[in-house]
Amino acid sequence: MTARRTLAGLTVAACLGTLLVAPAAQAAVSYANCTAVQKTYPHGVGRANARDRVTSGRPVTTWRKDTAAYDRAIKANAGLDRDKDAVACEKR
Repeated sequence: MTARRTLAGLTVAACLGTLLVAPAAQAAVSYANCTAVQKTYPHGVGRANARDRVTSGRPVTTWRKDTAAYDRAIKANAGLDRDKDAVACEKR
């Protein structure tokens, strides 16, 4: 019975070990300015539900709609979304 308990304990420990493994870390993102962002996202990046705020002309709608990417970009440099419309570095 000791062998069975040991085996069962090892199996549970192995399963828990696979569950407790940390997910792969995402590559560190560093955006010094909008030129750096636009190398990855040519028309900018924004939250999935964002709308470009403009004072004249038509709003930009061609940015990458990716909330996680926007959050990473803003965490790296809060100045990328100067007009606070949840779209960073929008460009026509």
